[in-house]
Amino acid sequence: MSTAPPAATVAPTPVRDRALAPDLARGAMLLLIALAHAPWFAYTSELGATLLHAAAGGPADRTAQIVTITAVDGRAWTLFGFLFAYGIGQLYARRIAGGGTRAQARRLLRTRHWWMLAFGLLHAALLWQGDILGTYGVLGLVLVPLFLHRSDRTLRIGAGVLVGLAVVVPAVTGVLAQFTGAGTPTAVAQQVALSTPGWLATLPTRLALWVAALPGAFLTLVMPAAVLLGMLAARHRVLEEPGRYLPLLRRTAVVGIAVGWSAGLAQALVHVGVVVLPDPGAFAGLHIATGIFAALGYVAVFGLVAHRLGTRPVPPLPVRALVALGRRSLSGYLAQSLLFVPLLAAWGLGLGAHLSSWSASLVAVGVWLLTVVVAYRLDLAGVRGPAETLLRRLAYRSAVRR
Repeated sequence: MSTAPPAATVAPTPVRDRALAPDLARGAMLLLIALAHAPWFAYTSELGATLLHAAAGGPADRTAQIVTITAVDGRAWTLFGFLFAYGIGQLYARRIAGGGTRAQARRLLRTRHWWMLAFGLLHAALLWQGDILGTYGVLGLVLVPLFLHRSDRTLRIGAGVLVGLAVVVPAVTGVLAQFTGAGTPTAVAQQVALSTPGWLATLPTRLALWVAALPGAFLTLVMPAAVLLGMLAARHRVLEEPGRYLPLLRRTAVVGIAVGWSAGLAQALVHVGVVVLPDPGAFAGLHIATGIFAALGYVAVFGLVAHRLGTRPVPPLPVRALVALGRRSLSGYLAQSLLFVPLLAAWGLGLGAHLSSWSASLVAVGVWLLTVVVAYRLDLAGVRGPAETLLRRLAYRSAVRR
């Protein structure tokens, strides 16, 4: 009887062979994620019209709210989704190039995504109900078997239809809502999970919010679209070889950021009261949907920067530090929770009760900078990220055993 060839173990890509743009984007992405989560921890604030941003504040608070709503909210997690899918494409290509079969590559990806789901569950149970690892694990489990081997045309059409629906539906419902009366912002479960003393008391809330978020990524439509576009970009090595796609990257950077920031700024002006609507929160869904344009623009900018830096023998120190964090993005993401939650949540030291919008953003930047420094020190020592090492070991061991 013939047997399937043994699964070849593919070593991590040597540092010298790693493309600059994906890691650079991942390192900067973690700053956006920290800033996106910062308003959650100012949990004593009365909520305004947009997500968990405070309804009031001084000039510094309003500035922080405008910047975050315009450039971060709904943009960071879509960027994360694109880069997650790009990594899927890279891992699949390396697996095939290393002598593995398609079936073995798909098995490895499936196992890896199951472990990501497990990581997310543990993350939510122990610390942070806003975990996104589980969400991306589910996205990988569903979308990779359906779309990884589809044609370029199918991926483009699928992403285009999803983005179109994601934008049109909330735009229409937002307009209609202006004629049905104003909505009233209320306290949400996210605030309850952070403002309730007692770790054990908040455990059911954290887990319930985490479970509810898993299908939510599909309902927004833009996250599956970002995954399809990430797969497509990885297939053509857009970030590994940005020099081949300079016109595309320039157009995407300009158009994507212009559209994403314009829509975000419109929502920010509504939030701070410059623009008055009968129902100021009705366009929140549209605000989230347009995040994919800014996210693609950000990716394009990092591709252009990487192309420019490719002519230098050694990138500048800030770039090397960002890249070091990007190579350890999973560890950096989990480290944010390890720093944020015990210090700021009510069941920890409760310092979030004293934060406003601007001070929460300042804490977010400080936490991110600390992870940059630690990652750079690990990079100098030749030490890989502990979370990446653990995930890879579990995924490969499980895949080989099967």
